Order: sequence, then structure tokens, then C-alpha cells
Amino acid sequence: MPKNTIKQIRSRDGLLVPFDAGRIQHAVYQAVTAVGEQDGRIADELARKAVAQLERRYPGQAPSVEEIQDIVEEALISNGPPDVAKAYITYRRRHAQLRASKQFLGVTDDLKLPLNALTVLKKRYLVKDDDGNVTETPGQLFRRVAGHVAAVETNFDDDAATAEETFFRMMTSGEFIPNSPTLMNAGTELGMLSACFVLPVADSITGIFDSAKHMAQIHQAGGGTGFSFSRLRPRGDRVGSTKGIASGPISFIGVFDAGTEVVKQGGRRRGANMGVLSVHHPDILQFIGAKQQEGFLKNFNISVAASDSFMQAVKKDGEFELINPRNGKVTGTLRAAPVLEAIAGNAWRTGDPGMIFLDRINEVNPTPQLGPMETTNPCGEQPLLPYESCNLGSIDLAKLVSGGDIDWQRLGSLVDISVHFLDNVIDANRFPLREITEMTNSNRKIGLGVMGFAEALIKMGIRYDSDAGLAKGEEIMKFIHERAAAKSGEIASRRGSFPNFKGSLWQQRGYRAMRNATVTTVAPTGTISVIAGTSSGIEPLFAISFVRDVMEGTHLLEMNAKFEQVARERDFYSDELMMRIARVGSVQEFDEIPKDVKDVFRTALDIEPHWHVRMQAAFQRHVDNAVSKTINLPRDAGIDEVREAFLLAYELGCKGITVFRYGSRQQQVLYLAGEVVEGEKTEHVRASAEFAGGCPAVDCEF
Repeated sequence: MPKNTIKQIRSRDGLLVPFDAGRIQHAVYQAVTAVGEQDGRIADELARKAVAQLERRYPGQAPSVEEIQDIVEEALISNGPPDVAKAYITYRRRHAQLRASKQFLGVTDDLKLPLNALTVLKKRYLVKDDDGNVTETPGQLFRRVAGHVAAVETNFDDDAATAEETFFRMMTSGEFIPNSPTLMNAGTELGMLSACFVLPVADSITGIFDSAKHMAQIHQAGGGTGFSFSRLRPRGDRVGSTKGIASGPISFIGVFDAGTEVVKQGGRRRGANMGVLSVHHPDILQFIGAKQQEGFLKNFNISVAASDSFMQAVKKDGEFELINPRNGKVTGTLRAAPVLEAIAGNAWRTGDPGMIFLDRINEVNPTPQLGPMETTNPCGEQPLLPYESCNLGSIDLAKLVSGGDIDWQRLGSLVDISVHFLDNVIDANRFPLREITEMTNSNRKIGLGVMGFAEALIKMGIRYDSDAGLAKGEEIMKFIHERAAAKSGEIASRRGSFPNFKGSLWQQRGYRAMRNATVTTVAPTGTISVIAGTSSGIEPLFAISFVRDVMEGTHLLEMNAKFEQVARERDFYSDELMMRIARVGSVQEFDEIPKDVKDVFRTALDIEPHWHVRMQAAFQRHVDNAVSKTINLPRDAGIDEVREAFLLAYELGCKGITVFRYGSRQQQVLYLAGEVVEGEKTEHVRASAEFAGGCPAVDCEF
């Protein structure tokens, strides 16, 4: 670039900032590559001419951003190919519209985030005053979180200031984002930072309503709760204290659901629950069909806790026992295969129930001396003991692709920092119950996971539903788990192991110290992947191009950025094509798109169910806790496909499984074209501001 006399420019907010001619070069390069031109010399030459013209027009002055862009536009029109100038003008117009929308939103964007990320931040995360006005920027939010979590360093005479800067940079880059309650509550009066909780439900009126009260406290602070109702006596059983008749667990689940409905009115995000019932409970058939009643248990995901003996009975077309939890007596038997058929049929119709495999979960229970785990958090990725909690965080793999592979050195560094951060969160936490405080501090469970996996595969040119895709997923998670366990052990050597280390699975495996009873979890990520601008968890993309409702009355066409780049580079991009793709979401039926591009840009409904299950299993092999993964099925899928997915998940070692057939639930966060949404028939795939590109069901976005 030529030497320039312009030292400063005036930014859009009126401030004088240093002039960086490289930004002009970058903008011109973007315009050149947008039209499929890969010769960087063309971009360099056009940028030099633009800067020279700028020097002639404003020698030694401080031009505004708009004046600079006017000069660049003139230079491209005068000196470059017409399509390059057109691409730059289109880019400029699009960003002007984006700035106008952000200004209307009323959030100062100090991190240059996507509009939908700002929308989510305003709705859920940014601190507001008593009148509901936003009082912090996204950068200030991450500074608030980093400072609060880093303050724990002083407990160990470590450097809090350095830790704060490290945590801050990691979050503002979008390479790692912690779970929602940490973003919401760190540095605030509420102070509860964990997302996942399990509460016991005792077989008494006092125990049941104590749990309902504790649930309300957790939901108010933004957490989710899991319950096992397997200890409640069945419907029609006797009640000794009153000589009456028990109403059964399903009626009491309804009480918890109603309580959630009331509490969520004042919360910053929807309260969510997991309800689990043992397949051996006498009321299991009523539980399996509970969601057939429209609107019933709408704040619950429900799962059948399937034992190994039940699954073996399914294979042998045998029977299994029903057992009254009040006295342990067998009350009858059922054939296993028809029960699995009922589970699959209801999951096909309503999306519930899922299945969790408790025997498998407890085979690797890290603290077996404390008793068995009976349930999980709302999305199934976090099995926990009664009164346990876990705080989660996810690394964006898409930001770590370099040279056709993962930047393993950077990933390793991020794992180290993330484990440190999540361990600190435990000490920075303010829990709503003494029992939760004691149990959490005794086991110190953390759950480091990933997001952006689908985007990373695309950048590496790997098809999701392929052996190469499975191998890469397993390679990544194995690396993360081994590095996270090593970091937890290193922290333990300085700060001590979790108090229940003696007798734990870690000690049995020969570890001398471990700071955390678990270190890895794969969560659905939901809104945090919207903030990071990446795909959700390990889910494939749900649509390549769609219309997003970014705020009331504003709808923007959104396309996968990598697909747009490839389309321009391979010279098959057109606005008309993008709109056609937005009508269906998938690119598989478009003849003008090359086959190798179609292979990489596979969407959830393009992928056969068994590949979804295999990908979940590939990650589960290297995860302490569990993996949240939705087995997405098209509308026309049959019950047989659901049943086969359940059986395959069990065979491959998954700890649980959730199946979602498109259209099986009335309320979704994404709709394909042709659906009636808010009284209007949609012409394009349509998504809410909080849709993260994974499962389209509301339940998956918690």
C-alpha cells in the first residue's frame, strides 16, 4: 500500500481513530472474491488506487467512514470490473441496513456481532435498569463475567487480573461461551451460575412440594431441573397416613409443570424440566402416552429410564417386571417389545418420550460410593445425583479450522483455559439451596463441550454423514477429554481434588488427583451458539438459507456464510438461487450446484437417522457425562425408523436418545415453507431469532 498522509479517520460515533489502509484492502478483497476472482493482485491494485484517490481528496485530513467508502466505491467503478463494484455496493448497502436495524434495537454493538446475536443478548443477557432499559454492552457483559469468575483466583493467591484478561479474550472472540446462567447472573445480586440441576422427589406430600418449591427458585435464576418420579407410588396404591388412594406420579408431574408455567412469566428464559420414570414402574404406560394430551406437560421433556434387563427382553421378545416402588413388590409383567413400540409411537407423534439408559449411566458413575444417578438435566446431557448441579461451557470448533484441519495447539490451549474457567465458576457460584451447595462442592462437576462442529466439518470439506465425519468427531472429542482431564488433574495438584475423590472412579482408574468428578459434556448450546455465530452443539445444519425473524416486523434472509463464499468462488451464486434455497432449506435438489458441494452442505433432514445416532455415539465414547443430540426425522418418517434409532443408540453405547420428527410439535423455532405461522402461510423456511441451526423444537433451544 502507498505511504499515506491521512493519520486519522472519524468513526461513525464521531470519534477520531487511527487510519488503517489495510481495512480498505480487506474490503476490496472481499468484493473481488465475492465475484469468484481469486487473484489477490487485482484486489491489491484496486485498493492502491482507492487509497491514492483518498489521499488526493483528503490530504492530511480526517475523513469520515462514509467518505472513505464513497471514495472506494468511485475507485472500483472507475478502475475495476463492473461486477466487483456491484459486489462492493451490495455489501455496503447490506451493512447499512444492518446498522440501521442495530440502532433500532437499542444495543451498542461494541463487538461487531450479528443482529440476531444482539437480539438474543438484549432479550436474555444484558443487564437492564428498573425500567427495562439496557445498561451494558456485549463487551461489558463479558467483562462482568470475566471479572466475577477471575476473582476466585485471590482465594489461592493467584493473579486475578491476568485470569480476567484471559477469560475476557476467550469469550469476546467467541471461541468459548459459558452456559446461560453464567452470562446472566455473574457479577449480579442473584449470582447463580449453573445451568443444570437434579432434585429428588420423595414419596410424600412434603417431599413432593419441597421439590416443587426448590424448582421454582432454580427456574427464577435461569437454571433447568431434572426429576426422577420413579420413587412415587403408583396410581391407585394405598396412602397409609390418610387411608386414601394415591393419584400416581403423572398427576404430580402436572403440578411441577403448572409451577413452571407460573414462574416463567417473570424469568429471562423459559423454565425447562426433565421428567423420568423407570420402565419398571406400574404407571409406565400412562407416562409413555402423557404428551398425547395437547398442552399437558409442555414445560417438560420426558424420558423412559430403560434398564438393561428391559432392553434384553425387547431383543428376546420376552417380558419384564413391574415393581411398586413403595414396597418393592412385583405387581405384574409386560411384554417388552410392545412397550418399546409404544415409546416409539408416542415419540413419533409428539417428540416424547425419549429414552435414557440408566444402567449404562451408572456403569461410569464417577462417584458410585454416593449412590446411583436416576435422571438428567432437561436436555439429557447431564446425569446428576440428587441436589447436584453442573456448569457447562462450549468451544466453537468452527473458529479453530486452519489449513484444512483443526488447529490442535489452539484447541488445547482453549481446553486448558476453559477447564480453569469452569472450575472457578463453582467457587464463584451462589446456589439457592444449602444441599446443592454441599453436593456441588463435594463433586465439583464441570461439563466442557463443543459447538460449531457442523461448520467445522464444512470448512474441512468433510461430509457429516460419512465415516470420515464420524472419525473426525471422535478424534476431536478424544483430544478434548484427555486434555481436560489432564488440566483438571493439574489444578488438583495445586488446589486439591474434589472432596469425594476417595472411592471415586478416577481413583479406581489410578489417578492420584482430580479437581472435578466430570470434565466433559456435549450440550445443545442453543442461544450461546447464536451469540457465537455458529452451529449448535454437534448438530448438522438444519437449513442452508432461511428467513430469520430478528425482531418484531423485521425479517432478514440468512444464508450459511461458507456456502455463500463457495457459491461465489465456484461461480454459481445468485440472489435468485439463495431465495429458492430458502424455500426448502436444503441444496440437494438443485442441479446447478456441484455434487461435491452438495455432499459437504448436508442438512439435518438430508441425513439418514442412523448417521445421527452414530455421530452421537462417536462423541459419547469420549464424554464423561452425556451428549445432547437430536435425531432429526422428516415428516414422512415412520414409527419403525424411530424404534430402530432407539435400538441402535442402545447398541452403540449412547446414554440416552431424543428423536424429533419434523411437525410432531405445534410450537417450533423453525418452520419449513408452506407451514402456517401466526396465521400466514410461509413462503420460505422461517426461523426465530433464537434458532441456532440444530433441532427446530422449542425444547431443544433451552
